[in-house]
Amino acid sequence: MRVLMMSWEYPPKNVGGLARHVYDLTKELADQGEEIFLLTSAVEGAPPEETVHHVRVFRVNTMNLPSKDFVTWVLQLNFSLMEKAIKLNEKYGPFDLVHAHDWLVAFAARTIKHAYSIPLVATVHATEYGRNQGLHNDTQRYISDVEWWLTYESWKVIVCSRYMKSELQNIFQLPGNKIQVVPNGVDTNSFKIVDSGFDRRKYAADREKIVFFVGRLVPEKGLEVLLDAVPKILHYCPEAKFIIAGTGPSEEYLKQKAHMINIGSKVYFTGYIDDNIRNGLYKNAHVAVFPSTYEPFGIVALEGMAAKTPVVVTDTGGFKEVVDHGVDGLKAYPGNPNSLADNIIHLLKSPEFAREIKERAYEKVEKYFSWSKIAWKTRQVYQAIQEEARQSNWERVSAQEGRSERFSLLNAFAARLKTH
Repeated sequence: MRVLMMSWEYPPKNVGGLARHVYDLTKELADQGEEIFLLTSAVEGAPPEETVHHVRVFRVNTMNLPSKDFVTWVLQLNFSLMEKAIKLNEKYGPFDLVHAHDWLVAFAARTIKHAYSIPLVATVHATEYGRNQGLHNDTQRYISDVEWWLTYESWKVIVCSRYMKSELQNIFQLPGNKIQVVPNGVDTNSFKIVDSGFDRRKYAADREKIVFFVGRLVPEKGLEVLLDAVPKILHYCPEAKFIIAGTGPSEEYLKQKAHMINIGSKVYFTGYIDDNIRNGLYKNAHVAVFPSTYEPFGIVALEGMAAKTPVVVTDTGGFKEVVDHGVDGLKAYPGNPNSLADNIIHLLKSPEFAREIKERAYEKVEKYFSWSKIAWKTRQVYQAIQEEARQSNWERVSAQEGRSERFSLLNAFAARLKTH
């Protein structure tokens, strides 16, 4: 099939796990014979057009207008995505399917769906309600409304876990038969290579045991809980050293907290790291810890398992479905520093148990979470949508409405833009 995919981030624009997901998924879909055209936002240093592993990638700039806020920027991005999608349809079309990732591309994806009578499938990686444990202001309510709208307009909605399926049913009242669970995957080969220039001593002394976190520094990742667990861990394991890799809005607050509770010398914030440094830290870590309070899937757990590093996660969200406690990882109670500390201490003090854990985890990842399996399941969703569309009269009705839909939605965008 010829698939037009839209995602606001794609390497080298890496904000969260979405970029890596889209990169690995599109690569494997192309390897399995699908023709993938990916539309994404521009990033400095990346070409506007390129082919990556047989995936045609097109990056667009937003309008040269000052953005008052993130929502306005997203609307500008969608105008640019629509403009490029129209040109691609004229040059390479028709497309068989539009695949949208999260609410940030919802407007463009929905417009192309109706303008060209193309079925739409959406992958919802997280919800605004879940990220914030509720909706507390107008911006959050607006984003949640757009997320609902995207799921409503989609023929099928893909989520990464049974936890997320339940969340969409509860928040959006989405019918269960409209949601398909397709887990995230991981490429184990990408964790086997460590740059020869990696120097462990830049991060920890020879005698220190590394406890490693990598991810966005945002409240839902639970790093405040990890810092609260550090004093107890150090009491029993004074040789522990905590490496926190990543950037985000909570970075300065977390640094100040580490200083205030007198653990600053034992906690190292690296900032952004590339894959080579990430692999080196995984290889040298005694424990990888992910103390999230909200986690739709938890691809970082898969990464730790693929890197053969024993993992400690919280017993929440998608982590519940990835890690079996005591078998291929350990699970702590969410938001509980004492529970988190106990699990980390157990792995630091029990090297033989840690070795068994990581070996079973690696076997599990290779058996159930390879990208070839994930892409195959995604293709099954594509094929089901195509078959259902052929058997219905949707394309005929949609084609009649498509022309007026184009102009009415563009007018709605312009009106919305003025309000922001």
